[in-house]
Amino acid sequence: MKRIKYEGSSSALLPFELVKYFAVTSLLLILIASFVLSWVIADNAKTVLLQRSEAYSKLFADNLNRQVFIQFVLPTVVRYGRIALSETDQFERLDQIVRNITRGMRIDSVTIFEPSQNRIAYSTITESMGKRDMGGLEYQKAVKGENNSVLITGGSLLSILPGAAEVFCTLKTYVPFRQENRLGEHTGEIMGVIEVVQDLSEDLEAIIQLQGRVIVLSLTIMAILFSILSIIVVRANRVMAERAEERLRLEEQLNEAQRLASLGKMVAAVSHEIKNPLGIVRSTAEILGNRISKVAPGNEHLAHIIVEETSRLDTIVREFLDFARPREAKMAKGALNGVVTRVLRFMDPEFKQKLVVVHTELAADLPDIFMDSEQIYQVVFNIVFNATQAMPYGGDILVRTKAAQDPSMVVLEISDTGIGIPAEKIEQIFTPFYTDKNRGTGLGLTIAKNIVEKHQGMITVTSRADEGSVFSVVLPINGGESAI
Repeated sequence: MKRIKYEGSSSALLPFELVKYFAVTSLLLILIASFVLSWVIADNAKTVLLQRSEAYSKLFADNLNRQVFIQFVLPTVVRYGRIALSETDQFERLDQIVRNITRGMRIDSVTIFEPSQNRIAYSTITESMGKRDMGGLEYQKAVKGENNSVLITGGSLLSILPGAAEVFCTLKTYVPFRQENRLGEHTGEIMGVIEVVQDLSEDLEAIIQLQGRVIVLSLTIMAILFSILSIIVVRANRVMAERAEERLRLEEQLNEAQRLASLGKMVAAVSHEIKNPLGIVRSTAEILGNRISKVAPGNEHLAHIIVEETSRLDTIVREFLDFARPREAKMAKGALNGVVTRVLRFMDPEFKQKLVVVHTELAADLPDIFMDSEQIYQVVFNIVFNATQAMPYGGDILVRTKAAQDPSMVVLEISDTGIGIPAEKIEQIFTPFYTDKNRGTGLGLTIAKNIVEKHQGMITVTSRADEGSVFSVVLPINGGESAI
């Protein structure tokens, strides 16, 4: 049986183990995909941010080019004949124009380079004025008429952690400063290079935080899914283990049933062969008893012993036959109280001999039930007989009938004040051939249980050592009709 249990449980759990591994692998793949997705989203957001910021800078630079040329270059040339930002009036006028244009816009600084000397002619950062060679490769491209940008960034996903370096992002856009005609078209040579600096640190930080939120959300969802999966796995393993144990119990019950079936066939055959000769022995003993009383008075008890023992053996044989070949139930409506009264009346001499006092509480309004009255008689007799044997020095038996909590059922309770049944044996009392008596087959309660279950009822027992036992038989009022 151990081999069956091992093979059965492992074969039952194998498909679910594969499902569990597949689910865990799927969760890991989803987690990896979530990280990849977060990086893709962040990278795409950065690209879109740079494209829009660069377009914004170029548009701003073109507008600045137009406004400076129209509002500063032309009027200054007309008035002074030349542009000299070293003069305070011209610088202040240009500075005012630039600051008016940049007011309210996301521009960090504006710088204008002279094209020939790579010198800063103007800057919103005053300390940068007059510095040379500050333009790099991007400046050189702009001098040649090419718009271009450079991005300077610092920080990553780790920057959201406490104590990490701050995020910074600066976009520098270089646009040639050209002359324009009345239609706003660029004409003439390049007069300088405009550098527009935007601080995109807040935008980049927002993107990194979005990336972090995506990862945290993914981890949270994964934790929830993993928790749910763990609960399902634990419960499923428990269910599979219970099913494996149930399968083992069913296999054991099947083996036991097969064993009992074989044993029942043997018992039926042997009992049948014993029953007829046993009847002949009893009849012969009764005849001998009558003759001995005439021939050798005083020795009649020898024949009586034979008659008593053959009667006991006949009872045993009948129990074997009832167990091996259960009789078909003859269902009819009848009174349970009537069956109980018949049993108690029949056993009254036994009660008196054993010093047993019987108390009855039979419900007067108990409805009739569908039953085989002879088989239910056998059930009541076996329980009452066992209760009597459990009180070798006398005691009390209480027989009670009543309606059950379920209105479609009735209850028969038989309690005694006998020696009780030990807890370790109470589950075995309905097992065939189990008995703790010196004389008996151990089939009485087994037969009683089979009869009750055939009537679609239930029999239970509660007991305490040295306090007595209570047998409860629950029978359906109309349930027995289906057994007809």
